[in-house]
Amino acid sequence: MRYLISSVAFLAVSYPLFVWYERVGSNLTPEGILPVNLFPAFGLVAFSIMWLHIVGGALRVWLEKYFNFERFVDISSIAVLLFIILHPLSLLIAVGIRNFGLIFEYNNPKYIWLAIIAWFILVGYDVLKRFRKHAFFARHWDTVKLISTIGFFFVFFHSFGIGTDLQSGVLRYVWIFYGISAAVAAIYTYGVKRFLRR
Repeated sequence: MRYLISSVAFLAVSYPLFVWYERVGSNLTPEGILPVNLFPAFGLVAFSIMWLHIVGGALRVWLEKYFNFERFVDISSIAVLLFIILHPLSLLIAVGIRNFGLIFEYNNPKYIWLAIIAWFILVGYDVLKRFRKHAFFARHWDTVKLISTIGFFFVFFHSFGIGTDLQSGVLRYVWIFYGISAAVAAIYTYGVKRFLRR
């Protein structure tokens, strides 16, 4: 079962990358590895790993029978932080700071604002993890996690709305599955599960 779970997790992250590579692979020559080609991949991987965190969190009791889920989250969270920094950074490098406004002109601004708000939520969550044992954050950690989950859904709507690789094809339907399953997992984690504890 452990290998099956690992395979599903690997597929969940690698399939979006495969779709991205199918689109840009011919441009990934030493001369063609440009930030504008790479930035979608960073976003796809970060979102896919966060999806594993949310769905895995709902299944944590069962998953812990087969591997250390908390350790997986701790290690993979480093990759998520790296990729959510590299995703907008590589786009800014590609268009240039002076042309930042073009991002809003060529895309629906609401999806860009969702991404900006989500970025601060998710980076803020990673910063706050360092203070998790502080009395205030220890008391309100479930609320902090809930806010970070809301940040995840902002990323979902951002990517679903303007993600280059998500506007058509099978990956769009995979993304819909990710969104629905994450919503069910979040409702269970922050609603049903708490109710059952009473």
